[in-house]
Amino acid sequence: MHGKKKNLLSAEIVSTAGEPSKPELTSATAIHFVLLISRQGKVRLTKWYNPYPQKERSKVIKEVSTLVLTRGPKMCNFVDWHGYRVVYKRYASLYFCMCIDAADNELETLQIIHHFVEILDRYFGNVCELDLIFNFHKAYFILDEVLIAGELQESNKKAVLRLITTQDNLVEAAKEEASSLRNIIAQATK
Repeated sequence: MHGKKKNLLSAEIVSTAGEPSKPELTSATAIHFVLLISRQGKVRLTKWYNPYPQKERSKVIKEVSTLVLTRGPKMCNFVDWHGYRVVYKRYASLYFCMCIDAADNELETLQIIHHFVEILDRYFGNVCELDLIFNFHKAYFILDEVLIAGELQESNKKAVLRLITTQDNLVEAAKEEASSLRNIIAQATK
């Protein structure tokens, strides 16, 4: 038999005859979409990295929510779904779900979920569902710093937090500037 097997510990492909062939470059795990769902089935955050029509998005959310919410706590965190794999992890009252190709690394995706949750936790200080409801724009900003085009962009938590703090400072400065401009205009029109 001269078929090829992929060695899981390296990028090298070894044929069954024993002679090594050229290394195969594989891309990182590509995430198709991210869903944050409450235990009650309410969607708290969605991010789509592939184009889906709105009707299909609603169908996907309903199917994935039902699939994940009906599973027991001791069941595996990976679920096959329509030729893809949904990787999820429950933190408090939220399920963090990511859809990947069936051949992609589920454990890497679990690490990405945990990485995102740790950054949220550091930023909000013991993050809860209400933080994500009232500060959804910040949660999206954090997710956009961690993932770009469905792939891990920044693995350094401190770098992400530094960027978020800088963004917060810029927003505050813009608010103060807008407020002072309003005051100047109000005084000029008196």
